[in-house]
Amino acid sequence: MSASDVEEIVARRQQRRKLGRWRIATIVFALIAIGAVVWRVAGPGSEMSLNAQIAKVKIEGTITEDTDLLDRLDRIASTDSVKGVVLVIDSPGGTSVGGEAIHDAVRKIADKKPVVAQVGTLAASAGYMIAVAADHIVARQSSIVGSIGVLVQYPNVERGLDMIGIEMDAVKSSPLKAEPSPFNPTTPAEREVLRRVVDDIYEWFVGLVAERRPLSVDETRRLADGSVYSGRQAIANKLVDALGGEDAAVEWLESKGVEKDLAIVEWKPKDEYRFLGVPLGMAGEGPLDVLDRLPLPLIGQWFKRQLMLDGVMAVWQPSRTGG
Repeated sequence: MSASDVEEIVARRQQRRKLGRWRIATIVFALIAIGAVVWRVAGPGSEMSLNAQIAKVKIEGTITEDTDLLDRLDRIASTDSVKGVVLVIDSPGGTSVGGEAIHDAVRKIADKKPVVAQVGTLAASAGYMIAVAADHIVARQSSIVGSIGVLVQYPNVERGLDMIGIEMDAVKSSPLKAEPSPFNPTTPAEREVLRRVVDDIYEWFVGLVAERRPLSVDETRRLADGSVYSGRQAIANKLVDALGGEDAAVEWLESKGVEKDLAIVEWKPKDEYRFLGVPLGMAGEGPLDVLDRLPLPLIGQWFKRQLMLDGVMAVWQPSRTGG
């Protein structure tokens, strides 16, 4: 065997050793990456963790029939590792249908595991409708609670159209079809139709609160005049059970058999689309949901509540009289 053949054999062996080291390094890197992903997805601080946890869900802004939130609540109900739930509510209310849907989803969770509502700044109208679905309600002393009631709002632009010379005509199958209309004054008959709807949903709301709180229907109706209450007033009126924050909420869960010192895991909405750090919305969202995430939230909330919520609302509006 010539010297050149020996050198070639040595070179090949060195090349194989280098290739083997690279393969080992690649496998180790892949295992670390997979481990990191698994830890992120199913580690102790994640929704999918197999370890026992307390699920925290934030319900903020204007209430609508939020399919993403309803899906999260449904998954929480069926996740065995979730031993208790904290609902963090900070909402002036919204549509009565949205409040009803979320209320029902929370009750499905409560059939399987304890649920406590922790009121932040505000839990009014449909926000309070959701809070009463919990087994226990905690509020700060200065939280705003209540505004039990419903309303229907609609604009009247007739005078504005007259000023610019526009007139709206319609052919209808019956006088009450599509009434009240923003293009003509509301008649007593049209107003009576809406009054019957509002009264019916109001009675349902009152009955819901009376069923879930230690109050009679008459006591609830006395409180359900659209008034809001501080946390201190709310506990005196039996609208909440205790004063405090997350610590008080978790303490109550522990009193119901939830293991002490469990990780509190926030179940968040789907990943948001962002541009220059500004959240623009999430997959499957409509324009109303995006408005909640505008960088000017007060303007977005006002515009959404005043102009874009269809149907009967249970919403607290300080600028308006009533609930």
